[in-house]
Amino acid sequence: MTTYEGLMHGLSVALHPSVLVYSLFGAILGTFVGVLPGIGAMAAITLLLPITYYVSSEAALVMLAGVYYGAQYGGAVASILLRLPGTPQSAVTTLDGYPMAQNGRAGLALFTSMISSFSGSMLGIIVLIFLAEWLSGVATKFGAADYAAMMIMGLVAASTVGSGRPAKNLAMVVLGLIIGVIGTDVNSGLQRFTFGRTELMDGVNLVALAMGLFGAAEVISNIRNTERSTPVARIPLRELLPSRAELKRLPAPILRGSTLGSFFGALPGTGSTISSFLSYALERRVSREPKKFGTGQIEGISGPEAANNSASISAFVPTLTLGIPGDPIMALMLGALVIHGVQPGPMMLESNPDMFWGLVASFAIGNLFLLFINLPLIGIWVNMLRIPFRWLYPAIIVFISMGVYSVRGSSFDIAMVAGIGIIGYALSRAKFSPALLLLGFVLGPLIETNLRRAMLISRGDPMVFIERPIACVFVVLTAALILWSLISAFRKSQ
Repeated sequence: MTTYEGLMHGLSVALHPSVLVYSLFGAILGTFVGVLPGIGAMAAITLLLPITYYVSSEAALVMLAGVYYGAQYGGAVASILLRLPGTPQSAVTTLDGYPMAQNGRAGLALFTSMISSFSGSMLGIIVLIFLAEWLSGVATKFGAADYAAMMIMGLVAASTVGSGRPAKNLAMVVLGLIIGVIGTDVNSGLQRFTFGRTELMDGVNLVALAMGLFGAAEVISNIRNTERSTPVARIPLRELLPSRAELKRLPAPILRGSTLGSFFGALPGTGSTISSFLSYALERRVSREPKKFGTGQIEGISGPEAANNSASISAFVPTLTLGIPGDPIMALMLGALVIHGVQPGPMMLESNPDMFWGLVASFAIGNLFLLFINLPLIGIWVNMLRIPFRWLYPAIIVFISMGVYSVRGSSFDIAMVAGIGIIGYALSRAKFSPALLLLGFVLGPLIETNLRRAMLISRGDPMVFIERPIACVFVVLTAALILWSLISAFRKSQ
């Protein structure tokens, strides 16, 4: 199947009424949770995971993907109007978006974020289309040692590149790896870290872990602000339109941000948060007036918004073609695929063309939905910020309990979510990243399987990771990342 035939086939799948409805629902819900600070796409996707059991695999993934990239659109609204990032990726948008709103240009800032998000997503789709088949062909040359080395490099990259302290990030990854081995060893049949609990013989449930870390933990962290509500003035539609001079300033930062986001999104273990901050730094670097950044520059919005949206689309490249999540949310997407019996990897384009090409086509359709929905309805989304949190958190708790119970019908999972939620809240307060814990949890069993397979093939010789060229490259890159992190830490201590 050629690329053109695949796209046409994908459009026929994505335009099916049932899939189209779920795509629209996911996009609207994603925008909603993006607008509301403190909830985020991660919590929304975990709440929807149990629903995916009752719909087709295509509709399920299209819906979850719509929530993911829809949250990128909505996250900019609260960032610009209230200086409250709806998502981590939109945090950098507050730097210039909020000053623009204070200067009476909120409409322009919101228009810029929407157009930049749409443009970045379209370029991300192009990257996904043309890189996916190439990566799929390359992946067929990968052996067990290559996969294990690549996944380890992805975890190290996610821990050492970006915000936070690398030591804390690595600690979260290791904790996730430990939690991932809980259960029955498929090779020996021995139970590991189950402490005699039969409920843990199948391991920790992905839905329970994700709901606890991001759903329950967010409720606990925001429960003191139950009276939180913010009156926001309505923004007339005519104020959204920029001048001709302002329009001319948009294409260059959008192109730079989209290119940067597509590159980092396609790398296993990275994410859209890194690309948005790097895009902002790049725009300051190339600007003739860098000192004006932070006072309301349109480039400070367009570049990062294009970057995080293109990264959210291209993050599906390693997830679908290599079976390696590009970020923690992609780890949930990987879990949703496994739930439906779909195995991502190099053969996915041939074995599941409906899933792959239908998802690609739905990206374009979903982003068109978002553009037409968000521009005229910005005022409505802003009014959602007036809802007091005391009305939100009881509903969130109910949905969490219902969702996790519906997976295995076990009340033990509900108690586990409560315990994980407390732990997740404590980790966040201590400046640890629960998202990296989830990434380690998802990749842990995959690393273990491929590591064991590589050792069996090489008869226990660890030199297989050096003798195989692909694995050797990843080993060298991993060592370089660790060395770079140590040097950076040493310089900061001086």
